[in-house]
Amino acid sequence: MDSRSPQQERILSESIPVTERRTDQAMTGAAGRRLLQRLTSFREFNILVALLVLGLFLSITTDAFLTTGNLFGVARAFSLTAIVAIGQTMVILTGGIDLSVGSVLALAGLSTGMLLERGVPLPLAMLAGLGVGALVGLVNGLLITRVGLPPFIATLGTLSIGRGLVYVLTKGYPVTVPYDYRAFIWLGQGYVWIVPVPVIIMIVLTILGTIFLGFTAYGRYIYAVGGNSEAARLAGIPVERVKLLVYVLCSTLAALAGLILVARLVSAQPSAGLGFELPVIAASIIGGTSLMGGEGTVLGAVLGAAIMGVLENGMVLLGVSTYAQQAVTGTVIILAVALDIMQKRRRMRVRRARR
Repeated sequence: MDSRSPQQERILSESIPVTERRTDQAMTGAAGRRLLQRLTSFREFNILVALLVLGLFLSITTDAFLTTGNLFGVARAFSLTAIVAIGQTMVILTGGIDLSVGSVLALAGLSTGMLLERGVPLPLAMLAGLGVGALVGLVNGLLITRVGLPPFIATLGTLSIGRGLVYVLTKGYPVTVPYDYRAFIWLGQGYVWIVPVPVIIMIVLTILGTIFLGFTAYGRYIYAVGGNSEAARLAGIPVERVKLLVYVLCSTLAALAGLILVARLVSAQPSAGLGFELPVIAASIIGGTSLMGGEGTVLGAVLGAAIMGVLENGMVLLGVSTYAQQAVTGTVIILAVALDIMQKRRRMRVRRARR
């Protein structure tokens, strides 16, 4: 039989809602903390935050940054770097590197431009340019997998060969694309609504690259090869085929960027892509790709290219000299690599502590 007094019943009835409210608040707080932990666990989260902070700073310090024209202009400017960085990221994920992307960009663009100048149909000329890129990538892959050259040496050699071929074919003079090829020029100068076509191509390739790396067998193979090539080989993964694939993809994307650049300028410049490999590699590293292989994402590389593009645009708007811009870019690269190394060491310490 219940022996509680009316006063005790009243106190108990008043305390129940308070207890429920506290429980609800605790559950809400725990859910918020889980959501925050899930967000911060993404590799791209810190990169995205850095990009937003940089954009906020420039929008406060300059009047022209946060305008539609400037933002789309910045996106168009870094879109080529991002497109090639997608392929470069796949190469670095396997523990390699491709220094020939700048020469491939120039050689592929020149091949298409020369064919268009001679009246070759547009689809054939574009396929020829992309084919040149794929061929260089295949040569890089074979030199690395069959001959056994280090990726640095193999791609450094094809960089010099490609640049030499460009100057031999042009004798230092640009090749002009006839204005009759409006569809080709639209590739570099056109818009879909207010969005530049190169930006749309970059977005589409980012989605496709993310799906490829995250949801296909060969995407998982790429990470496995970069994590431990010998273990991947023993597990039955076709290591040589994977490496051939990533070098072909990287050079093909560099060739696509070369075609877009030629369409943008309406001419193939022999000096196109000089030093282009440096910002491409920097975009991948700033985006969280580890130079040791096995870690990185396509989205991170694109965000890294965006940070570099926004940083360059911001320095121009702030009136920073060209020489200082190079110094700032170099500092950002060093900081990004140093941060990557420190994060890796911290993760290793955590793993050892758990053991």
